[in-house]
Amino acid sequence: MHAQLYDDKELFLAIAEGDETAFRRLFHKYVPQLRPIAQHITKTAAVTEDIIQETFLRLWVSRDKLPEIEQPRSWLLRIVFYQSFTYLRKQAVHHKAMDTLAPVEPVFSMEENMAYDSMMKQVGLAVAQLPPRAKQIYLLSREQGLKIPEIARELSLSTNTVKNSLVRSLQSIRKHLEGAGHLLPALIVWLLRL
Repeated sequence: MHAQLYDDKELFLAIAEGDETAFRRLFHKYVPQLRPIAQHITKTAAVTEDIIQETFLRLWVSRDKLPEIEQPRSWLLRIVFYQSFTYLRKQAVHHKAMDTLAPVEPVFSMEENMAYDSMMKQVGLAVAQLPPRAKQIYLLSREQGLKIPEIARELSLSTNTVKNSLVRSLQSIRKHLEGAGHLLPALIVWLLRL
């Protein structure tokens, strides 16, 4: 165990100096250990891959702090656990919000219905102005209800590409709505976000 710790510490020190070979060695050594942990917690292969990538991205970006880390394996495990449980927390909040909103059948006044119809018309105009790929991704997400990993698989894109496209599309739609004079209530902003 001490030899492994010492070896990992040496790798951390080399990575701190920008050694990409040491980074690759550490990556190949730990991915087989970290992947099953993240997979067990999240139960989602695509999310697991994102967590692994995020873990090693953090390692590389924070390489100036690596010499201070005495137990590299524990540090990597902590990042994987944190990322995994953060994902679960976000999912739980999302599901709870959806469960809370689903049974509600609000009754709107005629003015509110007209304002809603006008706003939805503006959303349609904004979507029509999106670039073709962004429009396709947006429609798969909003009209077919596909999740980011599902869209990525269907279109053979990375999940980050799909997520970034949706973020840009939603920003564009929001700007269009604001330009058309629609102030976005908190609920509408929530519905339009990822």
